Amino acid sequence: MVVRRPPGRRAQILAVAADRFHRSGYHQVSMTEVAAGVGITAPALYRHFRGKPELLDRAVRLGLDALADGLRAADSTDALGEALAAVAVGHRPLGTLVQRDARLLPPARRAALRRELRADAALMVAVLRAERPELSCEDVELLCWSALSACAGLSYQSAAPQPRRAEAVLREVVAAVLAVSLDGTGAGTVAGPQPRVAVPGPRPQARREELLAAAVRLFHERGFDNVSTDQLGAAVGISGPSVYRHFDSKAQLLAASLVRSRERLWHEVDGAISAAPDPDAALAAGLAAYVGFARRNGDYLGAMLSETERLAPPDRRVAVDFRRDFLRTWVGLLRRVRPEYDAVEARIRVHALFAVVNDGVRNRPHSARPDLGDCLLRLARAVLGLS
Repeated sequence: MVVRRPPGRRAQILAVAADRFHRSGYHQVSMTEVAAGVGITAPALYRHFRGKPELLDRAVRLGLDALADGLRAADSTDALGEALAAVAVGHRPLGTLVQRDARLLPPARRAALRRELRADAALMVAVLRAERPELSCEDVELLCWSALSACAGLSYQSAAPQPRRAEAVLREVVAAVLAVSLDGTGAGTVAGPQPRVAVPGPRPQARREELLAAAVRLFHERGFDNVSTDQLGAAVGISGPSVYRHFDSKAQLLAASLVRSRERLWHEVDGAISAAPDPDAALAAGLAAYVGFARRNGDYLGAMLSETERLAPPDRRVAVDFRRDFLRTWVGLLRRVRPEYDAVEARIRVHALFAVVNDGVRNRPHSARPDLGDCLLRLARAVLGLS
């Protein structure tokens, strides 16, 4: 007797895997869990896919193929918005998988994914340049990558909004981003990255602060599992075992480094918002503070994005609670300035804002623009629907 596999089984497996990776993080998901989500055994799953790396690779590729198909058919900026919004909603895990989990793939596959993304961006660039020939190549590319980031922001919402509503809002966001004028932007409006200054002397507290800064940078650049205590020690001029004089474990160092960065973020942004005389001024001050913080602390934003799932459960809950509270503050402030937005639209726009800024300060070559602060402020206002 021949047992036939149900039609679409591979697609079903990929959908479940993408959802599990998206919600829990690649490291936290087992092949057995994916198999259970599909209703098959783990050995049956291995007949379709050789392991988790292939599952992740195929899940990302499925979303990128859909994105490429939509962009190839687009012949106007309106059509670009429709394609981006449709993929953001139909393949909601894609943003998280590309930005957080794809770094865990083998180097050759990571390079292939980067090439595919650059090809997708090139399709957008061709359409936008045809409609806005006055723009420089650098400005066109920044606008297109920002539109991609804005839509990827939907991936970070804890609950999926109603699809048609989400697509409608994202189409408006993309149209606003691609219409931004970057003429007259100048360097220095928003504080940029500051040089790292070594603290002299072996004082324990100073050494601890150095370790926290080095940990955020290394965890962002290489990933938690690829950073050893020897590398952490070498970054601050001590031996690997000496790290344990300050922290009991590498996991504790990760948690402490994210806590310290969160404290600085809250101090800077909440301080700017609280000092403003009215909601409009508060939102403007909050945007400037967040962009300034992001430009100085891109390593933290990257580590927060990619390594939160590596925290111990209690630390992970604290990190997630902070993000939820931070988001709630921004959604509430935006709705005071734009009362016509309901909570759904405000959340979509705020997530898009964070994605545009966080990606903008970390992704070269745009992150090296001397006028990046001004550019991000204009893009942020466009994403939020502010004049």
